[in-house]
Amino acid sequence: MAPGLVRVALRRTLRDIKYVEAVRPRRAAGLVKDVYRQAERDFGILAPPIALHSPSPEVLAAAWLMLRESLVAGGAATRADKEVVATAVSQVNECPYCVEVHGMTLDSLGEGGTAAALGSGDLQAISDTETRALARWAAGAGRLPAEVPPGTAAELAAVAAAFHYLNRMVNVFLNESPLPGAVPENARAKARSVLGHFLRPGTPPAAGDSVGLLPATAADAPAWSTPGSTTADAFARAGAAVEAAGQRVLPPRVRDLIGRELKAWDGRPPGLGRSWTGPLLTELPPAERPVARLALLVALAAYQVDGDVVAEARRDLAGDAELVEAVAWASLAAATELGTRLPLGKRGAGEDRRPVDRR
Repeated sequence: MAPGLVRVALRRTLRDIKYVEAVRPRRAAGLVKDVYRQAERDFGILAPPIALHSPSPEVLAAAWLMLRESLVAGGAATRADKEVVATAVSQVNECPYCVEVHGMTLDSLGEGGTAAALGSGDLQAISDTETRALARWAAGAGRLPAEVPPGTAAELAAVAAAFHYLNRMVNVFLNESPLPGAVPENARAKARSVLGHFLRPGTPPAAGDSVGLLPATAADAPAWSTPGSTTADAFARAGAAVEAAGQRVLPPRVRDLIGRELKAWDGRPPGLGRSWTGPLLTELPPAERPVARLALLVALAAYQVDGDVVAEARRDLAGDAELVEAVAWASLAAATELGTRLPLGKRGAGEDRRPVDRR
């Protein structure tokens, strides 16, 4: 865990969250307080990508369940391999904040060369062939090595799905770097080194401690997960919480539109500007178009969301909780769809483990 003074300094970065006001640790109560305590205990810091969810306590808990039970908790996959997946997915999603954070963590684990290659997007520069194959798989450009056991593959898929979600939230609510803008350019390398030191993972906590933050659910676990596993349970509970939140704040026509567009999406950037959203919104009543535009951008190109898009949508999303819930629903809808497309190798004698969408 980071020393007290560093933790206090990192907590101050909560002020960098855009569009919503995160609950300050001293004012946290109930479910928010429980999540904050677990995050600082198990992740070492109260990271802004988690704290930005705090206006909606159940969605905050959902985000923490997905991050903790995929990346942080112990399991068959190594933390270094999980960080490779997190960084590669973040690069694909054009999330410089997450690329920087998880590149620093990789560096702290002795994988500086891999971190540099992932940060530049040059996967061929990764020297280790297995790590390169893992990064290519996470980036959607290859398959997992055949020797990766199914349980390990499911853990890595959980990390990929979690970061398809988190990258979108971060792209909307945070700046491009975890370092404060006041840090001068000639000091940023040293600052990254210091922060990377405090991000270095210790002994992984036991899996499952977070699932009790949200109620059990009969909702289906993700198709990539191992039935009956802690990860399957965590993602099912998280998905149910985010789905309920989305139903509260997004009209059914908007949710249907996002679902159809995600099904048809080839995963490539939809366009340089945002004009591509216009034709897709014509089927909706004018009053529903601003929030639908936000949700479309979040799902397909979250890096295109700016203050104008958010300001228009906030006419229908009255409070911070509603904004967080709308963005979370669109982010998880995209992450769920992309998770079903992960090729996970073979099961048994010739049966393809590529997930089938069960929705």
